Amino acid sequence: MLARHTAPAEGPSSASAHTGTSCPVEAIAAAYLSQTSGDPALALRCAITDALADLLEAERRTRERSRLISRGYVRGRLDDTGDAL
Repeated sequence: MLARHTAPAEGPSSASAHTGTSCPVEAIAAAYLSQTSGDPALALRCAITDALADLLEAERRTRERSRLISRGYVRGRLDDTGDAL
């Protein structure tokens, strides 16, 4: 697998130079193609691998936040008399 979060390819061959805009999708595609020496199949596999890794990390963080929120809710609950524990 290649390094993640690579910078977009620079120079006249970059996608943004062709379009005159800075479309993030084109910049990311150009970066992956640059890192894979122009191999589109490998660039696609690397992009998918990175996207799935990011998705799994986001899901892990969401579960962790949910667990911490649940724990905080239980610690802050009220007893039968209405006083905090």
